[in-house]
Amino acid sequence: MAAPSSLVDLPRTLVDRYDVPGPRYTSYPSVLHWQTPLDGAGYRDVLRAVARDDEPLALYVHLPFCASRCTYCGCNATVTQHPHVVNAYLDRLDHELSMIEAEMGNGRRVQQMHWGGGTPNFLSEPQLVRAFAMLATRFAFADGAELSIEADPRLVTRAQLRWLRGLGFTRLSYGVQDLDGDVQQAIGRIQPESVVRAACELAREEGFTALNLDVMYGLPRQSPASFTRTIDSVLALAPERVACFGYAHVPWQRPHQKRIDTRAMPSSATRLDLLRLAVERFTAAGYEWLGLDHFARPDDPLAVAARERRLHRNFMGYTTMPATHLLGVGVSAIGDLGGYYVQNSAKLGEWQRTLDAGALPIVRAHRLSVEDIARRAAIHHLMCNCELPFDLLPDGAAPVLAAYAQFVEDGLAERTSDGWRVTPLGRLFLRNLAMPLDAYLGRDAMRVPGDDATEDDEEAVAGLVAVTPRYSRTL
Repeated sequence: MAAPSSLVDLPRTLVDRYDVPGPRYTSYPSVLHWQTPLDGAGYRDVLRAVARDDEPLALYVHLPFCASRCTYCGCNATVTQHPHVVNAYLDRLDHELSMIEAEMGNGRRVQQMHWGGGTPNFLSEPQLVRAFAMLATRFAFADGAELSIEADPRLVTRAQLRWLRGLGFTRLSYGVQDLDGDVQQAIGRIQPESVVRAACELAREEGFTALNLDVMYGLPRQSPASFTRTIDSVLALAPERVACFGYAHVPWQRPHQKRIDTRAMPSSATRLDLLRLAVERFTAAGYEWLGLDHFARPDDPLAVAARERRLHRNFMGYTTMPATHLLGVGVSAIGDLGGYYVQNSAKLGEWQRTLDAGALPIVRAHRLSVEDIARRAAIHHLMCNCELPFDLLPDGAAPVLAAYAQFVEDGLAERTSDGWRVTPLGRLFLRNLAMPLDAYLGRDAMRVPGDDATEDDEEAVAGLVAVTPRYSRTL
């Protein structure tokens, strides 16, 4: 979906009206509203039910370790310099997989696998090989399966990339965030452009033909001029995909963010300007604007899926592969399988102790109702295709009709013969347009719980699961 050549100036009243906290809708309902008691024994029942069908799996593996803590980070990460800590984690991960295998059986077909963190490439080559072997001996990767991994460009080596490519990884996602030196100082992530460029060149030389770069807007000391330079530098690296995420400042949830100088953070209006800059410059360079915050070359499978209306959204972000079940393993990992959402403990010690006691470390779950499934279909269709057909409206749609009358008046949507289509301006407010469909937000569908109502989860990043705040400002 292409963007217009220029997005109109926004009245301040419009920015203020829609700058409210809201979910990113990688799930519906969002984690805050999960309501089903489920322990490890109950999860075993879910796994046994999944074992009775032959539908494909998507697999998410959380590897939480980092060498240092970036102050902006929303990830569920653990800083360590000790290899034995990683080895102990892999021991527990192997145990978790063994318990899952006991219920689901061996050889289940996997269509898509993503390793997130933390920093997965913090692991040594032997540790990476060990982790992969745990999975390869239990699951069967389908022909053409997409295997992707997040990586810190400051840590990659040619040998490491050669190992990853040899294991079968096909897509590499580098965290860039921003290439301006002042911004990097402000977020505690010193990563010169030359380092990122060298990491991209190494990836190409070692056979990675699918390269993702992640950038972030709303960071302290960012300005339209500095962010334009970052975008132009990213374009020069010619990635197949770019994810452009808004920074979520949640120091009550991530205490290390207290080191961020909030006085240097851009205003809501400037944040929106930064996003508009990204949209305009990436689309002018030939990238397709996909859904909420992704850009892809026209020949990339994600862009092709969007044009063919096959784009999907789940805990790994936007995806081309609508696997029936998503299995998450590792600390804080989230799954979507057998009609349930489930999440592992996000506390490393608790996750380890539960596994050591012989139980699966589930701490949160939700069984999807018929209404949940219908509303999720409408929300995800909107988030992927930027339209809302009448035939996807849930029962009791009066609040949705009222909200969309306001959206039309504000120029965010336009009425069509069979529903509503999001306007180019409305693309900037896509989360707001989904919120009236959310029955868990209360009577006022335009607003959600305040900033103190947050929890760990998501996306973030082209595929982070259970790591960034699910509620953040929509602008």
